[in-house]
Amino acid sequence: MNTLAKGFIKKESSSGIVLIFITILALLISNSFLSVYYNAFLNTVINISINDFSINKPLYLWINDGLMTLFFLIVGLEIKREVAAGHLSSISKISLPLFAALGGMIVPALIYFAFNYEDSQALRGWAIPTATDIAFALGILALLGKRIPLSLKIFLMALAIIDDIGAILIIALFYTSSLSIISVYVGLVCVAILFIMNRCKVGLISLYMVVGVILWVAVLKSGVHATLAGILLAFMIPLEARDKRGRHVSPAKTLRKNLHLWVAFFILPLFAFVNAGIDFRNLDFSLMLEDVPLGIFFALFLGKQFGVFLFTYVSVKLNWTKLPKCTSWAQIYGVSVLAGIGFTMSLFIDSLAFVDHNMYLSTDRLAILCASVFSGTLGYLILRFTKPPKNCNI
Repeated sequence: MNTLAKGFIKKESSSGIVLIFITILALLISNSFLSVYYNAFLNTVINISINDFSINKPLYLWINDGLMTLFFLIVGLEIKREVAAGHLSSISKISLPLFAALGGMIVPALIYFAFNYEDSQALRGWAIPTATDIAFALGILALLGKRIPLSLKIFLMALAIIDDIGAILIIALFYTSSLSIISVYVGLVCVAILFIMNRCKVGLISLYMVVGVILWVAVLKSGVHATLAGILLAFMIPLEARDKRGRHVSPAKTLRKNLHLWVAFFILPLFAFVNAGIDFRNLDFSLMLEDVPLGIFFALFLGKQFGVFLFTYVSVKLNWTKLPKCTSWAQIYGVSVLAGIGFTMSLFIDSLAFVDHNMYLSTDRLAILCASVFSGTLGYLILRFTKPPKNCNI
């Protein structure tokens, strides 16, 4: 498992570093003479139609609703692997990151609520600060090299994966519009077909993907957010199956391996590029003192670190869990601060909560970026100058 964990962490760390550069690039372009072309790129309309059926969306929504489905497919496959035989496969392994993740979701949501409880529209954003960007966070840890023990990286990885599970449930329960019954029925039929294929141990990935595309269209048209099709598909792809020659194969492992680089180094950077481009030139920075941006900033930057650390500390002191090997409380606090890097998932939930990008004049997205930068910088500094426990080889 250490080899698998190291491979995953290495890919996610590299992806996080790429995300940093792409975010800076998007900000530079959107604040230059190139902004006209940037906005034209985002709003390029792409239409796919067959007779009376059509999907008509601007490019940024094709990325957010379409390509990000593959990101959620990878998330689902990672969750499935970790639950089956990884760092979430037993109570002892899951308990510490579970408590930490719960604290990292509950406390930020409460802080955001405290700022915005009087505004029903603003309350739609309560879930924005509950997410952790695993790629960005692991990217920061990668900059620290061997100063950080593998056990601490695995703890952060497991915490972020549980965060993703929470985000998926939140999206399904709270960010679903009015339902189209016919589309729901088509989606259920697709899920039933996928379930039968799973039970029959069908090993052809192409068959799953064909049904998966139909499922995506059905979910898109149903009113449920389309990216959830990726999660449903992931859970239906078997970990073990047989090919035409009767050999044991792992469709889930193969698909995860084939998609991971594309998601990490193309889809997520592209998502960051189209969502992080905030034009500061006409922005009234006094608006950053409004309740929505303040709620997001303090919930992510303070709420995340306080919630993660508090729930971790209490669970360890009550002997419900144990600290990872070769880690100190100072390092746990540093990782708790890094959990405040919401970025990708926070921007994604923000796009669902506030469909109109200009509803809060981009202050919501700027608050996410600021909180993520503050969390990443402070977390790095804490971990950089924290000495590892004595008599422990990292």
